[in-house]
Amino acid sequence: MIDTPRAEGAYRPGYEVAAEQVLELISRLRLRPGDRMPTENELARQLGTSRTVVREAVKILSALGRVRAQKGRGLYVADDEGMLGTGRWASFFLPTDLDHVYMLFEFRRAQEMETSRPAARRATPAELGDIEKSAGVCRHGFDNGREDLFIEGDDAFHAAIATASHNMFLQIAVREVRRLQAQSNLIGLRGSIGGHAAKAVEEHEAIYQAIRAGDPEAAAQAAATHIDNTLDGYRREIQQRIFSPTG
Repeated sequence: MIDTPRAEGAYRPGYEVAAEQVLELISRLRLRPGDRMPTENELARQLGTSRTVVREAVKILSALGRVRAQKGRGLYVADDEGMLGTGRWASFFLPTDLDHVYMLFEFRRAQEMETSRPAARRATPAELGDIEKSAGVCRHGFDNGREDLFIEGDDAFHAAIATASHNMFLQIAVREVRRLQAQSNLIGLRGSIGGHAAKAVEEHEAIYQAIRAGDPEAAAQAAATHIDNTLDGYRREIQQRIFSPTG
């Protein structure tokens, strides 16, 4: 386990805390995709908060694909999606549990390395073009202060490498793990990797060049460096949130 202090003293809005508590409740009750959840009133009572806070928490969880609201019928655990059973991963993954987040980083490191190796051996000219193009979108987003473009390019970059691996299981795994990591950025930890953006665009270029050169080991090492540096930036942000005084 990666030894990193928890941000227990940091301020978080009530709806973010409630969103995490709802996920913990789903796990504790062993609810499966498609199972009906307690009503908003029941959740508010169990969590000791207001229905308004619960409603905002449910909106976040719905946007993340963890909860499904059916008008007139109530709340349900979202249906399982993805060939690797993302619902089974999501049933225990808590986006604001730092141990879970750091374990996910460890998994991503191994995953990205193993995806880059076959991509360096198998990428077609068209697939190389897609990798280069998505890296350019990411760089353009950073250069122009467009976080939406940066995220779009970053997602497309890693997806394009997975496609170039010509391994459908790696493609699905990369997509689903990134979806889980996006949840931790939206609930409580949003913006935590922003400080790494400048390095990220250069690291993308290094990964692309190694894949283009057909060098599997160089591509894997560049991918490992990228994830390691992303994690370091994440840790620094968490440290700031723990020890910086709140206004």
